[in-house]
Amino acid sequence: MLGRRKSWFAGVVVAAGISTAGLVAGCSSGNQEVADVPSGPVVEVKNMAYTPATLTVAVGETVTWNFDDRGVTHDVVGVDDARSVLRSPLMQTGSFTHTFTEPGTYEYTCSLHPDMRGTIVVTP
Repeated sequence: MLGRRKSWFAGVVVAAGISTAGLVAGCSSGNQEVADVPSGPVVEVKNMAYTPATLTVAVGETVTWNFDDRGVTHDVVGVDDARSVLRSPLMQTGSFTHTFTEPGTYEYTCSLHPDMRGTIVVTP
């Protein structure tokens, strides 16, 4: 009789665990999207331009470039001294971020559209 009681109790514990897991999983909806909201300055990449074209930030700040130019592909490519610092992939949508760790002036362009120009001025 004691063996049956242990088996019954073990079954109840397992069932309770499964029910609890289902409740916890039910608390999180798979339909919710968590947006990555930039916490620092943002440059919009649209209308064949970087907006704002010039941005001043402090050392340690992270700049986010948001790409949304109606299906037109762009990138962020550093010019001259910034060439080794700034390099995003070619993108139609999405975002690229870079944290600036050194003061200076960082000029950039789009490799496909060299008329698109931008500048980040990083202050100490």
